[in-house]
Amino acid sequence: MKTTFTGTMQPLDTTIPDPSLIVMIGASGSGKTTMASSWPVTQVLELDTFRAMVSDDAGDQTATEAAVTVMHAALAARMARRLTTVISDTNTDTTVRKSLIDAARAHGVPVVALLVCTPADVCVWRQAVRDPARAVPEDVVRRQHADAVTAFPQLRSEGFDHVVFADTIHRLEPLLKRASDARRRDMGWDGGAGLGSLLLVRRVFGPDVLPLWTWRDGSDLAGGDRVGVIRLGKDSLVLALRTNVDGEGDVGFDLLTCCPYDDECAARAWQPVHSVTDLLIAHTSDRPHPDTVCTVHGGPDDVDQEADDHDQDDDPEGRADPEAQYADAVRA
Repeated sequence: MKTTFTGTMQPLDTTIPDPSLIVMIGASGSGKTTMASSWPVTQVLELDTFRAMVSDDAGDQTATEAAVTVMHAALAARMARRLTTVISDTNTDTTVRKSLIDAARAHGVPVVALLVCTPADVCVWRQAVRDPARAVPEDVVRRQHADAVTAFPQLRSEGFDHVVFADTIHRLEPLLKRASDARRRDMGWDGGAGLGSLLLVRRVFGPDVLPLWTWRDGSDLAGGDRVGVIRLGKDSLVLALRTNVDGEGDVGFDLLTCCPYDDECAARAWQPVHSVTDLLIAHTSDRPHPDTVCTVHGGPDDVDQEADDHDQDDDPEGRADPEAQYADAVRA
């Protein structure tokens, strides 16, 4: 499907072959990363990612040369396999574009220039909401934008097989399809096992925690509620799945912890956790959560002042040493 850009009467198309090398061109903040996310992550090479890979800091400009070397090695490997690859960077420099075109030409892979032509003022405004370490100065953004505009008429003579504007192609469908397929796998709607009872774990704590999670069915640690353990090396966190929070039928997790009201209390206590951030805070902080409930002393509003007088060793309900409780839960 051919169209004509009336500004230069230069023919444009919406053709993106498969395989091809797709070189995104646009100023910082133009939306390249968002557009690139409509391709599978394995197909996208982004210079910031390689800066982080070689320096642990995506914004470290001193790591650019090393990052470019590593990125081009990955690009050469993909081109040798004739795999569609997206270069998500400003690419407003002619020399940079030439090196990318040469890499594709060496293996007979078509090259597409994908122009992301967001207004310069918008690109500048978007820097304000970025991490300061990643924000690009206004003068640099405006220069990149001007260079992209200047580059447009000469892209075909540089060797690009197709020149495409981002706002002339349809990329929402593949993004939604990939998200839909992932969701169907998680739910088991594709005929597979799906995540099952781990779906809630992923929803609350995210995909990084999921491989560390094990259900400990049959544990009586949480008064009959289901118990799970997050374990990595010597670290472990024990959680209970509450299926009737506050008597309202809501679902949530409590983290097994020590009594925050009495250092001598060996009873188990439960702290609500609603996200992976709550887990991090609980794991690293020495301050008790204000809503922690001890099985002996109760919560912050109903601490049993007489509980200290109880002989906890004689009480069968929740008096085991917390360390032993953790060990039992992990081994169960």
